[in-house]
Amino acid sequence: MTEPKILVERRGHILLIGLNRPEKRNAADFELLSQLADAYGELERDPELRVGLMHAVGDHFTAGLDLADLGPRIGRDGLSFVGEHGIDPWQVSGRQLTKPVVIAVQGTCLTLGIELMLASDIVVAAAGTRFGQIEVTRGILPFGGATLRFPRAVGWGNAMRYILTGDLFDAAEAHRLGLVQEVVDDGTQFDRALELAERVAAQAPLAVQAALANAKRAVRDGDAAAEADLQPALVRLVGSEDARIGMEAFLTRTETQFVGR
Repeated sequence: MTEPKILVERRGHILLIGLNRPEKRNAADFELLSQLADAYGELERDPELRVGLMHAVGDHFTAGLDLADLGPRIGRDGLSFVGEHGIDPWQVSGRQLTKPVVIAVQGTCLTLGIELMLASDIVVAAAGTRFGQIEVTRGILPFGGATLRFPRAVGWGNAMRYILTGDLFDAAEAHRLGLVQEVVDDGTQFDRALELAERVAAQAPLAVQAALANAKRAVRDGDAAAEADLQPALVRLVGSEDARIGMEAFLTRTETQFVGR
């Protein structure tokens, strides 16, 4: 049997999702993308899973798209790789993921790698990481969300500086721009990302998902739509078992063990 191109491992309430094509610098072919979409679907469906942690096997996060494999698959309607139970990991089509994703990157991180970062919630980068949104150097455009999210994340001029030139940039620049939240020593990015994922997973999952949903609603539908959802969301959460657990822990100064109900 061939080894899967996406490694999936449950660690408590966290789903580890690993790119596993190191011999190709984790360049994404159709099989890898399909398996990645399935992994995101598993994260969404399982109520015991609270956080996803994206990482990559080998020295590099991803060299981007394997155009030799994917190019012939781009038809009149674009590229389709999400199966019946999958979720688009770039979050530009289909069902939306309701759970947070932490991502650890290293080595080379090109094109779809940056778009996975932009579609996730917290990013940790190894100090030696090199980034590039290089689609224009290959005659195509970013189609995994960079044209939407990159300008929002870093400002119009900063985004266009790299989207329109295809120039590479380092981890220090990615941190300055706000693309990554932490830069750590090479080789420690996974451990730090796991620490952050565990911190998120320890919080009340319904509250985490509600906060994430409201923030995404503001981006997608505007502040007014998100504002209208705040009080109804609060009312739903106040009646939850986790809210009771949180209040008891506050009053008794004890540790919380949230149950997701």
